Amino acid sequence: MKHYLKITTCIGVVLATFSYPLLAQENKALTLDQAVELSLKNSKQVKLNQAKINEANALLKQAEDSRLPEAGVSGSALWLPTPSITLDESLKNNNSGGGAQQPIKVNSALYGMLNVSQPLFTGFKIKSGIESARYLAIAARLDSEHDRNAIIENTIQAYTNLYKADAAISVVKETLAESNQRVKDYSSLEKNGVLARNDLLKAQLEVSNLELALLEAEKDRKLANVNMNIMLGLPTDTSFKTSLPEGIRVADKPLEEWENIASQNRKDMAALKEREKAGSAAIVAARSDLYPGIAATAGYVAANIPGLMRIDLAVNVGIGVKYNISSIWKTKAKVSQAEARQQQIQISQGLLNDNISLQLNKDYQDAILADKRITVLEKAVDQANENYRIVSNKFRNSIATTQEVLDANVARLRAQLNYEFSKADAQVSNYKLAETAGIISQNFTSSK
Repeated sequence: MKHYLKITTCIGVVLATFSYPLLAQENKALTLDQAVELSLKNSKQVKLNQAKINEANALLKQAEDSRLPEAGVSGSALWLPTPSITLDESLKNNNSGGGAQQPIKVNSALYGMLNVSQPLFTGFKIKSGIESARYLAIAARLDSEHDRNAIIENTIQAYTNLYKADAAISVVKETLAESNQRVKDYSSLEKNGVLARNDLLKAQLEVSNLELALLEAEKDRKLANVNMNIMLGLPTDTSFKTSLPEGIRVADKPLEEWENIASQNRKDMAALKEREKAGSAAIVAARSDLYPGIAATAGYVAANIPGLMRIDLAVNVGIGVKYNISSIWKTKAKVSQAEARQQQIQISQGLLNDNISLQLNKDYQDAILADKRITVLEKAVDQANENYRIVSNKFRNSIATTQEVLDANVARLRAQLNYEFSKADAQVSNYKLAETAGIISQNFTSSK
């Protein structure tokens, strides 16, 4: 059980923390670029962001339409229950006929109106509304691009984890084959009385532990495969053959250059700048209530009241002015609200800049460390192999114990696993730095 714990610790700790573990059946070849293309094509987040962009564009069109004239048509056909209409006494006296006036009988009325109004001045409300909607539409697009970068980074992590799962299975199988051979050799020694029965049992226990570790690794890979297929939008029984992804190297650029790259390419920073512009336009729109509204107006009226009168060609053209006096004391609160929102955006920009600076430094140092770990762990593999060779020779010369051989074998397995994982982790670290700097999509033609 002691050896099993050692083996599963160096394998299971990494596999158990996979974000997106993966399975195998046909082992179709899948490159990292193809995986990114599939994840972007089938991502629900990408589709949601596109819907948000469509909404923002519709709001922009709605704001632009406010510059168009307003036109309305109304009309009515009325039935009246035969009212009795009698002229005023003064009208009777002025009647030149001098005869008795008959009551006017009206039992229906028809009328229709057409009104057209073209805004001429709205206190800059229309103009600022269009500007705000345009900036928000740009921000929605930038948010979508930022989320695409995050999806790419997650896909790289998932793809690399699958590679690490395959590497773990390969190393464990190789070690298991050697351990099985050791059991055969020890069995012969035990039959000839050269080796104690207890030492053979220790070797057999190591084989059992390796078999359990292999089962765990294969289970983790199967679960990873299902999650990866869901992420890529493929059937859950689809299997892939991965290869070690290659990315950019942080050693090619100093940290200061990465900071400049981030300031120029981070889409979330750009989106906040657009929202700040939209906030400024919103403040202008709030203040526009202090100004009167001026519009060119035109209208047409037609009416027919049988038995009384008929109106045709009643056309009017003019200028209309409207001012809401209550805006003098109500607008201040609207402006304060818009200014408060603008202040929130500006503070958010400062927080984002601080977070990006901190994350960029962390990712840069992690990437450098990951690259150096490869060299160190490569030496560790050579040292573990040499140690295993020496201990094995000592065992054959009856200088080392079986326990020392088995411990050296576990150390060799751990070193091999760490080395394979370090190569994949280095690529992930480099891509993570590119994602923090906002340029990860530039490494994949499918995302451009």
